[in-house]
Amino acid sequence: MAEGLSTMESFRKWVVEHKLRAVGCLWISGIAGSMAYNWSRPNMKPSVKIIHARLHAQALTLAALAGAAVVEYYDHKSGSGSGTGPKVDKYANQLLTHSQKD
Repeated sequence: MAEGLSTMESFRKWVVEHKLRAVGCLWISGIAGSMAYNWSRPNMKPSVKIIHARLHAQALTLAALAGAAVVEYYDHKSGSGSGTGPKVDKYANQLLTHSQKD
């Protein structure tokens, strides 16, 4: 049970750190799944099958982006984001220390 939780936690951390990659993978899998489903329906033209696949993947992507926004909001509210502080502070500190070296 503890191993399942650590795997789920590591997956959640990966998704939090790579939101756009996760959404892109979800979009590609949505296109592939929708194309496979639409190709099993013989009474549709290929152009209609492609349009339907794109629409299904677009709806799935919007849902994934909404989910990523909810995760980002939750992490921001709870303060459980990666690192010791907010990302903005971390990047601002890097910029300030880098500009002082010049």
